[in-house]
Amino acid sequence: MADIRHFKNRTEAGRLLAQRLAAYTRHPDAIVLALPRGGVPVGFAVAQRLGIALDVLLVRKLGMPRHEEFAMGAVGSGGVRVLQPGVPGLMGVSAQDVEAVTARELAELQRRERAYRGGRPPLDLAGRSAILVDDGVATGSTMLAAIEVARRLGPRELVLAIPVAPPDTAAALEARVDELVCLSTPPHFRAVGQWYDAFEQTSDEEVQDLLATAWHDEAAARARPTGGANHEKHDGHRL
Repeated sequence: MADIRHFKNRTEAGRLLAQRLAAYTRHPDAIVLALPRGGVPVGFAVAQRLGIALDVLLVRKLGMPRHEEFAMGAVGSGGVRVLQPGVPGLMGVSAQDVEAVTARELAELQRRERAYRGGRPPLDLAGRSAILVDDGVATGSTMLAAIEVARRLGPRELVLAIPVAPPDTAAALEARVDELVCLSTPPHFRAVGQWYDAFEQTSDEEVQDLLATAWHDEAAARARPTGGANHEKHDGHRL
């Protein structure tokens, strides 16, 4: 774990994470799995710096009825659902409440799957080194769902790379993955955004643009002749 720090923006956070993940540079079986939306600019920076593949892993927070800012759990692709201890029942949340919120968030998850991945084949992580990336973690509910989704896809190893998380959340997540890279674990943690100078909401359009750029570069790299292939990234990227 690193000292407490702030980040200028998500791109800077991704670059700093890439420094800690240098062992995966140009690793043919490594893939960055970014959590939309805010994790995608971070994951894009990581993947570009390391020269490895980028994709998205879809999860959605289940907000408490009438208190959406509090997570009672999360859902992910493939029907994965993770609930906080005591749910249903916590803060008067009923089983019907849980099912209603779950249905709504699954519908949004499916919409984003179509919007972000389009007609791409389903994720296949068998035998790969999967690096889960987000812009930060608060309670950990959403990330626990993401870890469960990724595990079901059979990666050889699962790495979690995040810029910031509270110490107890980071410790709980570390026990669920093969490696945790967390740059900052401030004890007085209120929200992920407080540790960024710029933390604007990431739009669907930005996610789509970054994914399109990453996938274009990946296809171009595969098309190069193998002999003496040039691994340098072109200068057209915003990084």
